[in-house]
Amino acid sequence: MNREEALALLNAKLDDYRRMTYAELAAKVGEEEVSEVVGPSGAAYQIEIHMTWDHVPNGDVRVLGSIDDGTLRGAFRPVCSDLIVTPECQGR
Repeated sequence: MNREEALALLNAKLDDYRRMTYAELAAKVGEEEVSEVVGPSGAAYQIEIHMTWDHVPNGDVRVLGSIDDGTLRGAFRPVCSDLIVTPECQGR
């Protein structure tokens, strides 16, 4: 797996969540979204996004993302990234 390509794809997907409001993300807590993308190299990847409370319910929302290429090694060592949105972001 090309880890640099995978991270770029994952960060592009996380950008979609960065544009969401706190209220939109809070409504998705507990959900998992799975999608497939093809990188510039032609390699296929699976992205998993999970929304959860960071420490306490109704506090910060953590958006966890992971990506792998479906190989055994990729599945055991996915590329991961995350972001945190605070309630103060509600008005954006």
